[in-house]
Amino acid sequence: MISEGIQTAAYLFASVLFILSLGGLSSQESAKRGVMYGIVGMAIAILSTVLGGGVNGHIYIIIALAIASVIGIIVARKVEMTSMPQLVAILHSFVGLAAVLVGFGSYFEYFPIGDITATASLHGSELTIHLVEVFIGIFIGAITFTGSIIAWGKLDGKIMSKPLAYKGRHLVNIILVIITIILGVMFVQNPTEGLTPLYIMTAIASFIGIMLVMAIGGADMPVVVSMLNSYSGWAASAAGFMLGNDLLIVTGALVGSSGAILSIIMCEAMNRSFLSVIFGGFGNTSSSSSSKEIEGEVTSATHSEVANALKEAKSIVIVPGYGMAVAKAQYPIHEMVEILKKEGKTVHFGIHPVAGRLPGHMNVLLAEASVPYDIVLEMDEINPDLSETDLVMVIGANDIVNPAAIEDEGSPIYGMPVIEVWNAKKVIVMKRSMAAGYAGIENPLFYKDNTDMLYGDAKDTVQKLISEINN
Repeated sequence: MISEGIQTAAYLFASVLFILSLGGLSSQESAKRGVMYGIVGMAIAILSTVLGGGVNGHIYIIIALAIASVIGIIVARKVEMTSMPQLVAILHSFVGLAAVLVGFGSYFEYFPIGDITATASLHGSELTIHLVEVFIGIFIGAITFTGSIIAWGKLDGKIMSKPLAYKGRHLVNIILVIITIILGVMFVQNPTEGLTPLYIMTAIASFIGIMLVMAIGGADMPVVVSMLNSYSGWAASAAGFMLGNDLLIVTGALVGSSGAILSIIMCEAMNRSFLSVIFGGFGNTSSSSSSKEIEGEVTSATHSEVANALKEAKSIVIVPGYGMAVAKAQYPIHEMVEILKKEGKTVHFGIHPVAGRLPGHMNVLLAEASVPYDIVLEMDEINPDLSETDLVMVIGANDIVNPAAIEDEGSPIYGMPVIEVWNAKKVIVMKRSMAAGYAGIENPLFYKDNTDMLYGDAKDTVQKLISEINN
């Protein structure tokens, strides 16, 4: 066992490492270092907690840690990058469930089933504060748990991506929150009979979590994932208050605040209201049925024609999307880019903040393929240069290059900032088919005069282009 002083010092050191970890994750160059800081910090946090005073059943804890570690390693090695958003969402649900279980455990510690007297030392205002912590912790945890499961289902295609919006849903949510507050007052005033209010509140919070995420459309899911990340942080912090663990409070607050900041950044990138994210059902005020009729014809190109266009172009911008991730095309794309650069061409990547289904999804994939960081530009950096760009290659992207976001007030994505690829002299869109993107709407880009479609699997297509370029 370690002394309380050593444990406090370990907690402080772990907290510093967590802060350094978040700082490292702010850029691609330092991301790996940030991850290592987080791993070391978590290892210190676990050891100092398990070896601290008041902890019993070390054998069971070690067995649980070993089993969980094996499961984590297996899942991490098995899950593809394309499935990473689903994994993140389901992991958030675990944090929410843990907060719910900790909350009920904390209640039973003071009010065991069948006993109407408190069995611990808390009384008066201290007990009242603890009961409020339990109630709020379970409420946040239940919302995070069910909301994250729905997000996982939408991202994995098990639940429809279209928003489930019904008239008066916000009024229903307000009424449910008022009922929850009343239940909270009943719980605090009469804690010996508090199990029934806790059960009812947990059911209400679970329903709210489901409906909040169900009301959000598929195109906005990246923002939802970052918001749920914030929820899971606050749930963890609430669990820290219930357990009296300072490190868990600090860690949860770090995750919660960083997730909220990321959500704000994502909302700005998608022209969404932050408050609307919190309350659910944002981005659904318009319907694609009132969208403008698309004019023009879709034209396609052959691999040799696209290869010739690449040879003739002096400046090239590549805009990757989820289709690139599915096809694992980042490796041949990097090879093609190196070939083009050797021929003296200027090549950049244009990355939309919500490309893929997770913030930073494309950046991670390109870094995995050793694409240099200095040629990977964000949307705001690449848009001003597109009018002077000879050729743009859109690889597996759809909604993030949809001009309807700017031109069509009746579109569900109207107002969302996009990469304005149609301003380039020539656009090549690589897709398997003409299928709609995750938002479920057509893309007028495909019908523009300066756009040609190149159909097929992104990886196979790029490999064929490499062969044509080398000939």
